[in-house]
Amino acid sequence: MLVVDGANVVGARPDGWWRDRAGAARRLVDAIAGAVASGALDPPVAVVLEGAARAGVAAGTVAAGVTVVHAPAVGDDVIVALVERAMAPGSGSPAPPSVRVVTADRALRARVTTLGAGCVGPGWLRDRC
Repeated sequence: MLVVDGANVVGARPDGWWRDRAGAARRLVDAIAGAVASGALDPPVAVVLEGAARAGVAAGTVAAGVTVVHAPAVGDDVIVALVERAMAPGSGSPAPPSVRVVTADRALRARVTTLGAGCVGPGWLRDRC
């Protein structure tokens, strides 16, 4: 399972995203869906969006293997909850080594690696999209 910190990935590249947060979120989700469809990324992928970015993509499944999750407040807390759920015994989810979070946020990295998830940075995701 891949869990994407949408705000962190979008914010990692100064391309004017702050002028259209919803559009930036939509472009990110479209790129991820395209990468899954082409085989560059393995499903399942959860993209967590917060704040104004939520207006760019409805919550739910947007493409085969790609789901958008809207964070009601802090996206990091939702990401941690997704990792906890995926790693729970009997969840039917992948084994812990296959749970990976895409973020450059050091505090979030510490929280999810403590749970046993792996982490990669936004550049890793951009290279596959």
